[in-house]
Amino acid sequence: MTQFVLIAALGAIASVSAAGPDAVNLGTAGTYAILSKAGISSVPASAITGHIGVSPIAATAITGFSLTADSTNTFATSTQVTGEVRAADYAVPTPSDLTTAVGDMEIAYTDAAGRQPVDDDKRDLGSGDLGGKTLKPGLYNFNSSVTIPTAGCTISGNDIPIGSLLPPDRWIFQITGDLIMAANTFVTLEGGAKASNIVWQVAGFAEVRAGAHLEGILLVKTGAHFLTGASLNGRILAQTAVTLQSTTVTQPSDGRLLAQTADILA
Repeated sequence: MTQFVLIAALGAIASVSAAGPDAVNLGTAGTYAILSKAGISSVPASAITGHIGVSPIAATAITGFSLTADSTNTFATSTQVTGEVRAADYAVPTPSDLTTAVGDMEIAYTDAAGRQPVDDDKRDLGSGDLGGKTLKPGLYNFNSSVTIPTAGCTISGNDIPIGSLLPPDRWIFQITGDLIMAANTFVTLEGGAKASNIVWQVAGFAEVRAGAHLEGILLVKTGAHFLTGASLNGRILAQTAVTLQSTTVTQPSDGRLLAQTADILA
């Protein structure tokens, strides 16, 4: 009887769909707090939790970090980075690892940009003005730039209980223009929403102005700029340059319980 109940319960879990779109697979790009194809600068000093890397370019494209090479020459360290600093001109296996990570980043960007369908109520929401909005799980599409003005916005989940085997809520924001956050603006999470399950796919550039705070994974085509005192709980995966000014970037934890659920169902 106990076995039957357990099998039935697991079958019910397997049939549950996450609120929002399927996860975007970051591949090995998901091991980086910041990954760029064109360089990373930090002036004045920033604070990064997680690895950072550049490819297919050399370590000279990482500026303002005062790098110290490790004895293996496979990575460097910096007082601004809690993690490793990697570049395409470091010793093997770093160059090939970075090539794979950049390829995974580009695949993830294309995946996020191509997702369909988009519900009517999540298409061009607020004509791209997210000020004061509460954003429930889903796939959002903006045929324009998106602004987050001083009112900020809230990303709100469905309060899945801690320890639940239900899959997490997810969000993808498809933006054909730029993503611009006003100074001292906040993206706030509630209802169990997690930065690791939020993807901002930006065809233009992302600009987080002074003192503003953003949550989620940035998949950016044409640049990411964080002005003085800005912060991110998430990742910056950029196909061009990343510029930081006294910025705090903290990589998020992985999406919760996905691996645990898969192990139980296997």
